[in-house]
Amino acid sequence: MADINIQRKKNTPSPWLFLLVVLAVVGLGAYFLFRAEVNAPPTLPPTPPPPARRAVDSLSGAETGPRPAEDALNDMAAETAPVTAGVLAAFAATEATRPDYGREGLRLLTSALVSLTDRDDLRTPFIGTRRDDLTSATSRLEEPAASLRPGCVAAAALVQAIQQQGYPELQTAARQLSAQAAGLSGRATTATEQQALRTYFQQAAELLRAFESPSVAQ
Repeated sequence: MADINIQRKKNTPSPWLFLLVVLAVVGLGAYFLFRAEVNAPPTLPPTPPPPARRAVDSLSGAETGPRPAEDALNDMAAETAPVTAGVLAAFAATEATRPDYGREGLRLLTSALVSLTDRDDLRTPFIGTRRDDLTSATSRLEEPAASLRPGCVAAAALVQAIQQQGYPELQTAARQLSAQAAGLSGRATTATEQQALRTYFQQAAELLRAFESPSVAQ
């Protein structure tokens, strides 16, 4: 009779045990990672650089650097400040050979006249029409090829309308300004044209100074 070789079956490790070991390793890794993040020092936001210091003159102690905020406020104040007869007269006395002399003078004159028409005694339909004509004539004044003559003629017409409203004693001066405007070439390239513009602005400033007093119609 043959002998039967009986071998004992080997015990195979359970897959559940292997899974538990893997989960335990992952859990320990997550635990230590969490503790490292908790114990890490907080990250502070970057400190903004200090504001730039304006340069100071070493001898006088005066500030010599730019002050952009203050300069912007000054420019804004200059734009919103009303133009008076004195402002226009002072400008008219400056160098008429400047390339922007005619445009700047006409801009100042327009600003002064438009502000003047806001007075109660000068709020009439006729004056309002002449004011609108002036703003329309000077709307493209900044264009390089723009002529100065339409704006000067419109400004003289508004001056004459204001004179007729309540300044009868200025009739001759207002007519002279209209004649000066009609004689302008619209350019400021020659010495003759520059002098004509200066005379026009000076005459307009004299009339504006007279308009600063109340009219007889008030």
